Amino acid sequence: MAEHLNLYQQARYYDVIFDRDVSKEVDFIFALYRQHNGRELTSMLDIACGPGYHARAFASRGARAVGLDLRPEMIDFAHEKDVAAGVSITLLPADMRDFELDTAVDVALAAFDGLDALLSNEDLIRHFRAVARNLTPGGLYIVDLTHPRDCSYEHYGAFHYSGERDGVKVNIDWATNNPHYDLITSIAYVELQMHIQDHGQEYLVQDAARERLLLPQEIHLLAELSGGLKVVGWHGDFDLNQPLDNSAASRRMIAVLQRRESIILA
Repeated sequence: MAEHLNLYQQARYYDVIFDRDVSKEVDFIFALYRQHNGRELTSMLDIACGPGYHARAFASRGARAVGLDLRPEMIDFAHEKDVAAGVSITLLPADMRDFELDTAVDVALAAFDGLDALLSNEDLIRHFRAVARNLTPGGLYIVDLTHPRDCSYEHYGAFHYSGERDGVKVNIDWATNNPHYDLITSIAYVELQMHIQDHGQEYLVQDAARERLLLPQEIHLLAELSGGLKVVGWHGDFDLNQPLDNSAASRRMIAVLQRRESIILA
């Protein structure tokens, strides 16, 4: 597994950029679960949760929420934000390829390209099996990835993110090295720079990591090979009425996987 470790250690600065209203995503997941199971979800797992935006939003609506992240800096910061918001979330410092929850959940979510750190088929199959083991019967796994139109073999793209709060300004330039995905491995070596202005002090954080491009048929096949999950739908945004297509309204690539009735994890 490969991560932008220098970036994710900067949890407070990361939050200046990426803290946002996720209510649309949460509404979509509640409705999606209801559509597939005919009842309300009562619990969820936020995988690669970072500061825990989705877990906290679910908890505020009465669901039992768990946040999982490999970086202790993110876990500690998520806990601070949970206390400030007055919600209770179980935070788990763990590897997404192999984890065990005390109690299974109705829904798992990997948002904002959280899966691109899993570089091999073996890692992805291990991950899908771990998710399946920790879902309730009929449970869903929602995977949110960049649309292939915006990041592909032909064109990785250049991404810029910025935010400002309480005298702190943060900018991230992603893919500063003009990366390309290898045709055989589907992996790109991606460099980035985080520019920080904090009350008159300036800092530069540089980072690099390998990322994997995932396409729909790979997700289908690897889910099947996991023995625990199956793909049951695709969406192009957090909208039940938006299919995954090449229209401008299809902003993301969202895979919906479901726990198999009989899990075969051998």
